[in-house]
Amino acid sequence: MVQNLPVELIAEELRRLRAASPLVHLLTNEVVQEITANVLLAVGAAPAMIVAEEEVGAFAAMSGAVMVNVGTLYPARLAAMEQAVVAANRAGVPWTLDPVAVGVLDYRTAACRRFLTQQPAAIRGNASEILALAGFEGGGRGVDSTAGSNAALAAATQLAKTTGAVVAVTGETDFITDGVTTWATPWGHPVMTRVVGTGCALSALVAAFTAQAPNRLNAVAAACAVAGICGERAALRSRGPGSFKVDFLDALYQLSPEELLP
Repeated sequence: MVQNLPVELIAEELRRLRAASPLVHLLTNEVVQEITANVLLAVGAAPAMIVAEEEVGAFAAMSGAVMVNVGTLYPARLAAMEQAVVAANRAGVPWTLDPVAVGVLDYRTAACRRFLTQQPAAIRGNASEILALAGFEGGGRGVDSTAGSNAALAAATQLAKTTGAVVAVTGETDFITDGVTTWATPWGHPVMTRVVGTGCALSALVAAFTAQAPNRLNAVAAACAVAGICGERAALRSRGPGSFKVDFLDALYQLSPEELLP
């Protein structure tokens, strides 16, 4: 059964994140690095983007969490990602996969299928990406989904069971599952799709929330909820995509655990 994530859990996870201020190693899409770093700083985490093959392993091992985003994938970046994942696993550091445009292009699809065998703590994607990653027909258009998140819920559940990861399929409503329990986070606003990097930044939030998380399902769901709630608040204040980006960062910074509680 799918239930909405209780606000008490969102408040608890946000409080935990702010207290820990985890260092998050981001191997991410080159198009979205600025907004991704600022989103993490605004919410209370510490971003870093170490990409040299000579350094990624050491840095991944000392981080609180790692995020692998294949948006702008090429051989050198993939090699660095693979080294970071190996080092993270060896050090017990949770890592998150963002399978951007998987199912559309063979190179990234093959890379992400290999990553599935390397114990990701979390996977965050849109419906088309999650469908394709689970072996179904994804039908994405570039990096955009052509399916609703509810259409990928069964695929997300299956993917969670086969990989051991918490899987978040995001859309109008986000569904987050560990293969047994599923939370829904119904917050958000359509203007979020008009600002490049909001999805990739959400994956970075997911990674940040998994750092030292006693319950990864609740942590990943809280990350999705925080982004959605702040997206709604920013949309009410903004005049369009440009001002939304600024208002979104402000909303993340201003959100307090206390105000989430009934």
